[in-house]
Amino acid sequence: MRPCRRRRTQMTKPSDFADAHTRHWQDAELLFAHNRWANADQLYGLSAECGLKAVMQALGMPVDETGKPATEYLQHVSALWQVFQDFASNHDGARYLEMLPSGSPFSNWAIEDRYANRNDFRKEDVALHRAATQEIASMVSGAA
Repeated sequence: MRPCRRRRTQMTKPSDFADAHTRHWQDAELLFAHNRWANADQLYGLSAECGLKAVMQALGMPVDETGKPATEYLQHVSALWQVFQDFASNHDGARYLEMLPSGSPFSNWAIEDRYANRNDFRKEDVALHRAATQEIASMVSGAA
């Protein structure tokens, strides 16, 4: 049997990193409150990623007409952390660097974990990602 192929009839929606950051944060918080660690963790990572990109855009990160950044900035949070630090260092973003948690709290986060078993997620790890995402939320508020 051939796989079903849907015809793409709609253009990709424009990127809005600040709104996506907030939306993912809000949903992650709902899941966290209900002990849904696996999906909360994924959304905290996506929220953090979108938040860092929102700050980078405020600092001058180039985007195309749909808001999509250049390829070197199309990273998930585990890799974007260092990219953000380099970008902010070179674009007058010292105040944001001071707000970042030390180290990379997302070094153990992976987008591929969306396929993992829910029992492989621990509240302690998700709480660290949550705390880092809260710090990034402060950065996004300051960049707006």
